[in-house]
Order: sequence, then C-alpha cells, then structure tokens
Amino acid sequence: MIEATIEKLISMKLHGMAEAVQEQMRNPAYKELSFQERLGMLVDRETDSRQDRRLRMLLTKARFRYPGACIEDIDFRAKRRITKDVLLKLSQNGWIKDKRNIIITGSTGVGKTYIACALGNSACRAGISAYYVRLPRLFQELKISRADGSYIKLLQKLSRINLLIVDDWGLSPLSDTERRDFLEIMEDRYNVRSTIVSSQIPVDKWHDLIGDPTIADAICDRLIHNSHKLQLAGKSMRGGDETS
Repeated sequence: MIEATIEKLISMKLHGMAEAVQEQMRNPAYKELSFQERLGMLVDRETDSRQDRRLRMLLTKARFRYPGACIEDIDFRAKRRITKDVLLKLSQNGWIKDKRNIIITGSTGVGKTYIACALGNSACRAGISAYYVRLPRLFQELKISRADGSYIKLLQKLSRINLLIVDDWGLSPLSDTERRDFLEIMEDRYNVRSTIVSSQIPVDKWHDLIGDPTIADAICDRLIHNSHKLQLAGKSMRGGDETS
C-alpha cells in the first residue's frame, strides 16, 4: 500500500512529499509522532521542495554572470560610494514591486556586474523572474531574431521578465537599428517591469552615446527618471571576489 501511495504522489508531481514518506518509513523515530505532526512534516517538505525547484529554475533562466553573487558577500570596507544599508534595502525588492529601475555606473572593475547579479539573485529568491544579458549580446540576439522571423517573439519574452539586467551599456555608440531596438524594449517595460543597467559611461553622457536626440530623450525618459542611481568609485576590485 505504501509503495502504491508513493507512486501516486510521484505521478501527481508531489516529489517532496514522496521523499518524506519514504524517510518516515525508514526512520522508526517518526512512529512516536502523532498523525497530525507527521502530516504537517509531509506538507512542509513538499512546500520546501517546490520552492527549491522554482528557485533553481529561476536562477537557471536568469543566466547571471555571477550565479553565486549575493549582497552579504560584498566588501563594504572598500570606498566605492555605496553603503550596506542602501543595498540591503534594495535587496528587499520593493523597487521591483514599484516598477522602478536601477542604474549602476563606474569605472571598470569596481563591482558593477557583481552588484547587479547580487540584486538579481535577491529577486530570484523572492520568486521574481530575472534575466542577465550584456548589451552587445542582446543586440546580436535581436539581429538574429529579425533574420529568422522571431523578432516580435523575442520582444515579448523580454517584456515578460520582471527584472532585466543589461550589462556593459555604452561600450560603443549605438547604430540606428540598435537605438530603435532598445527603445522598443524600454517602451514595453516602462512602468510595467524593472530594469538594471550597468555602464562605465556616466548618465549625463548617454545622449551622445545614443545618438539621435529624439530617441535618446525617449530612452532616457523611460529608463532614468524613475531609477535608483548607484555611482560607484574607487580602485578596481579585479583579482578579489568581486569584478566588473
């Protein structure tokens, strides 16, 4: 009977509960507990199992450059114009619920990418979908999708991601197609989803980087005006636990 019950649990995709039943059958100590206590343990195991599976799925889909990045591991002793209080508050994800953005600027190696991934990790642990991509790779994916006819599908996919992390913004001036593509992405996300942009270029230089004044105004309006700005400074962290 127990084997049949376990098979039914597995067929209903209650894998955590099935494992817990097997554990209770192997360990005689559980016999000292009441039915209600044992049932509660089975339900707790299934809940934990589902949460773990969802987290693994979110982290896999996020494709973070630093999958293990977390706020707790950031070295706040280095003078980079960021404080632990600010990042801990951002890690509570209230800004994502408010549909706001984060812009992280600073020179190479001060930890922009690590911080972006750490905030993304916090989002995933709260059940929020995230996706990390370098801007050159994003433009490459858009170019390919335009050629194979999946352009609209890709835009729709990006629009559904609760937190989009765009790294290496501004490595080179944008072409006409690139700035129009990025405007499409920002238009879909404006006041609906949150975006993190990491860049070596100060925000006041973005108009020149984008090129077309009208499109630059549109992109900056949708990205900058409701954003938290983290302007990092200090020496490069390369060689330590944090990079980029």
